[in-house]
Amino acid sequence: MTTGGFTAADPGGPAAAGPAADPTGDRLDLAIARLLSIGTCTGIALLAIGFLFMVLAGRSPLEPHAFLHASRTPGELLAGDPEGVLWLGLLVLIATPSARVVASLIGYLRTGERGMVAVSVAILVVVLAGVIVGVALGETAG
Repeated sequence: MTTGGFTAADPGGPAAAGPAADPTGDRLDLAIARLLSIGTCTGIALLAIGFLFMVLAGRSPLEPHAFLHASRTPGELLAGDPEGVLWLGLLVLIATPSARVVASLIGYLRTGERGMVAVSVAILVVVLAGVIVGVALGETAG
């Protein structure tokens, strides 16, 4: 009997697409999905907490604030400054996609997928270049 153009005995048929088809890839996909979920939920929770702390402190989250200086964020957090929590939430949300690329890179290295390793490295180089340029422009502007 054929299903979708494949026979049940055909190795390329639907049975090959099951969970046993590529356990390493499935584990990597699950780990990346978990990483993205945790990063997104953590970032959003931190933004909500920072927003709530600002409102409780009688400050409007919509009023203009200083630019992000990552080096000040730990001090702001230790001082209980709501802006520190907001900035940390934003940093987590910004870093989550890059963490996904790093996790993919590790997975591709383990499975020997050279082409995807090259793509992952290229993406990380572009992100790093963007961060370097952004920091340099931020320093000259402020």
